[in-house]
Amino acid sequence: MSWVSKTLSSTLGRKLIMALTGLFLILFLVVHLIGNLQLLLPDNGESFNLYAESMASNPLIRVVSIGNFAFILLHVIYSILLSRYNKSSRPIEYAVSKASTNSSWSSRNMGILGTIILIFLLVHLKGFYYEIKFGEMPVVDYAGVTYKNVFAIVAAAYSNLLYVAFYVVAMGFLGFHLSHGFASAFQTLGLNHVKYSPLISRVGFGFSIIVPALFALIPIVMYIQSL
Repeated sequence: MSWVSKTLSSTLGRKLIMALTGLFLILFLVVHLIGNLQLLLPDNGESFNLYAESMASNPLIRVVSIGNFAFILLHVIYSILLSRYNKSSRPIEYAVSKASTNSSWSSRNMGILGTIILIFLLVHLKGFYYEIKFGEMPVVDYAGVTYKNVFAIVAAAYSNLLYVAFYVVAMGFLGFHLSHGFASAFQTLGLNHVKYSPLISRVGFGFSIIVPALFALIPIVMYIQSL
C-alpha cells in the first residue's frame, strides 16, 4: 500500500479530505449564491437566463460542475467513514455525559445535519438540474436569440408554498452545519492560531448566517411575487 493510500485511509487523512472538500463546497456556495441572486433582479429573469446559458456553455464550468458532484460524494462518504470510526472507537457510552458543555449542538449532530442537507440536494437536483437537462424546457427570445427559460422553471417551483417552506428549513439546517464545519475545516488543516482562530470563528459564524439566509430569501421573495 502506497503512502498516499495509507494517508487517505487514516483518520487524519479522512479528516483532511473532509476539510478540503468542505472548503471547496463553501466556495461553491458563494459562487452559486451570486448567480442565484440574479433571480431577484426586476428584469423578468433575463439576467438569470443569460447567466444560466453562459454557465451551461462554458467547458470549464462543466468540468467544475462534475468536480463539484465528486466532492459532494467524497464529503458524504468520508463523513460516514469518520462517523463509523468514532462510534467504533467508543463502543461503550460514558456513564455521565457532559457533551452539551464540551461541544456545540451542531458539532454533535453533524451527521444528522449532513443527511438532511443531502436529502435536500437530491430533491433540489431532481427539481432543477434534471428538469433543465432532460425535461421539456420553455424558451425565451432576447434580441432575436433563443434561450432556455430557466427562470420560468425556478419561478414555478418557488410558487409552491410547500417547496418554499422545505427550502427555507433546509437552509436553516445548512446554517447549523456550516457553523461548525467552517472553523473545523481550518482547524483540521492546521490553520488555527491564537491570533487567527477567533477571527476564523467569527467569519464562519457570520458566513453560516448570511449565506443560508440569502439563499432562503430568494424563494421567499419569489413566492410573494407569485401571489
